[in-house]
Amino acid sequence: MKIYKNLIILIALTFCQLATSQVQSKKEIEKTLMEAGTAFFSLDVDKSLKLSKIALDNAYKINDDALMAKAYNVIGLNFEEFYNPDKGLDYYLKALKHAELAKNDSIQDWVNNNIGSYYSYRKNDFKKSIVYYKKALYFSKKIKDSIEIMYTNLNIASAYFATEDFNNGIVYLNSSKAYIFSSNELEAKISYYTMMGSYFSFYNNNAEAESYFNKAIALSKQNTSEFLDSNICDVYNDFSKHYKKNKNYEKAFYYLNLHHDLKDKVYNEERIKKVKLAGSEIELAEYQRQIDKIENEKTKQSKDLKESKLIVLLFVIILFILLLLLYSLYKNNVFRDESNRELQEANKELKIAKEKAEVASQLKTQFVSTISHELRTPLYGVVGITNIILDEHKELANSPHLNSLKFSARYLLSLVNDLLQINKIEENKITLESMIFNISDEIKTIVDSLEFIAVKNDNQLIADIDEAIPEFLIGDKLRLSQIFMNLVSNALKFTKDGIVEVIAKVDRIEGTEHFINFQVKDNGIGIAKEDQEKIFEKFVQIERKEGDYQGTGLGLSIVQRLTELFGSKIELESEEGKGTTFSFTIGFEADETKKNEIINNIDVDLSSNNFYKILVVEDNKINQIVTKKILESNNLKCTILDDGYAAIELLDKEYFDVILMDINMPIINGFDTTKLIRKKGITTPVIALTAFDKQEITEQALSSGMNDIIIKPFEQARLFQVINNLVNKKNVD
Repeated sequence: MKIYKNLIILIALTFCQLATSQVQSKKEIEKTLMEAGTAFFSLDVDKSLKLSKIALDNAYKINDDALMAKAYNVIGLNFEEFYNPDKGLDYYLKALKHAELAKNDSIQDWVNNNIGSYYSYRKNDFKKSIVYYKKALYFSKKIKDSIEIMYTNLNIASAYFATEDFNNGIVYLNSSKAYIFSSNELEAKISYYTMMGSYFSFYNNNAEAESYFNKAIALSKQNTSEFLDSNICDVYNDFSKHYKKNKNYEKAFYYLNLHHDLKDKVYNEERIKKVKLAGSEIELAEYQRQIDKIENEKTKQSKDLKESKLIVLLFVIILFILLLLLYSLYKNNVFRDESNRELQEANKELKIAKEKAEVASQLKTQFVSTISHELRTPLYGVVGITNIILDEHKELANSPHLNSLKFSARYLLSLVNDLLQINKIEENKITLESMIFNISDEIKTIVDSLEFIAVKNDNQLIADIDEAIPEFLIGDKLRLSQIFMNLVSNALKFTKDGIVEVIAKVDRIEGTEHFINFQVKDNGIGIAKEDQEKIFEKFVQIERKEGDYQGTGLGLSIVQRLTELFGSKIELESEEGKGTTFSFTIGFEADETKKNEIINNIDVDLSSNNFYKILVVEDNKINQIVTKKILESNNLKCTILDDGYAAIELLDKEYFDVILMDINMPIINGFDTTKLIRKKGITTPVIALTAFDKQEITEQALSSGMNDIIIKPFEQARLFQVINNLVNKKNVD
């Protein structure tokens, strides 16, 4: 049974997307299409086609693809039903093309349904019809139109039934049942009852089949639409087939006659003539549209031909210009190639220079590392021997010669440390640490340690600490102390009979971070304006008029780099003869939670009076003497070996509490010795006692199995603290 419900939806739907100037015209076209649909259902096909033609012409005038698609769809219905089904398909395909251009899902649903019906009822190509019906079902589900979904399911079921594939067909028929009986769609109910009659007839359930056919015929008597007679006509035909199958020829003949009578009423000769006449007018209009299109194309081509001549002329001119440009490009390319060759040569030279610079930088780093090691090793001996002499000969405590020797050694060590420090900063090898400290205590320690310089130059050294500064702060106190040591010692050197002040005041508080402003002020000789930019450069020593001031010229350069590490900037105010002020502001954490975390992670010095056995592996004879003297003077038993292999052999026979391991030894170095010790399963703590910089060897030392590092020369208290911590930790483990 063929279902045309989509035509009713087409007529009812209106659109408002055109511009204001086109709204009235579009409404008129919609109204015309509605009248055309009404005429089609009244079987006034002549009027339906004439109105469709008017709507189509107007839709073309406003270039509305959706309205064109609707008009072609109505024309296709008229042609397919009453005149020429194949031409009806042509109009359906035109409708589908314009619906796709309009991206209108509703119209695509209707047209695909109608094309499916064409293949079902005109060509008996049910496989093809099912393809189009399922396309229609996709669009009806997309727009969520329950009525359209219902009719499309009925169409698919009808196509499956026509091929006697009742198993697939009944699925679609049942899926539409809920919609059918919740709506007032008479056509849908008649279709449902008719198909159910065919279903039960196929399975020879004659009673059920006739019951459903009779329900369909009973409903058809409620029909008020002349067009629905075509559907009722199909009901009579299906009922006739049922009786014929069951050899009830009398009733089969009866319903067949009803079918023919109703069909003659619907498809009478006069109506078909009118369709042909109105259809011819539409076809003529379509041909005229094609002719107009061809004429427009011809006019356009003629115009294009004239324009082409002008284009050819312009092309010749442009070609000439391009040839000139091409020649210019050729000359430029020659010049560019020459320039590129020169640039490549320059790049090669730059690359070589860069490689040389990298090698030089590496050599510089190696040189600084080597020179610091080579200087620290003898300095350890000089400082150590000096301390031994002073310890053994108390009467020489005030000897100017020994004091000068000790001062010279410490001065030389300070110079080595400055060189190493500036090199580390330049290579970004310094990272700030988080330690808990008290600013007042740190500044007091610096003031006390530099008091001798103040006394020497008759200066007054004053510390002014803001009481609002928290008692404990978190930051790198060692780097902060380095800054103060350089600034305060400089101020004391260049001030005589004056005052040097170290000032610390709270600048601002942001959350848990306290920003402290520091100043080092003096009323000394000051710095000339022209020299103030130079003093932060490496190795620069400004000439003074008063006296000869010693130094490396690295102190202020180190200060500037360290303040930058803190995220600050050193400021300078100075006037010759009046004094100098250095100032900077650094933020420190004062968070209690972080403070407690750091305190919990600090190694506690569990000092004891135990008499430990210490194995010293050291090849330098003077350093052996110094280290042995330091250890034995603190009641520690000491065994000295100058060879790593000898140490490994001795450890197999004798137990030691701690091993002090030199790194740079001739036969086997300290790292490899420690690896062999650990390979043998010996867990004795190993402390690297070396003149190498700690940061350079930390990774290698830990990976070889060493437990800690002490840099020579060292503070004795630090050495004994590390020994105690490691021995106690081993005992706990």
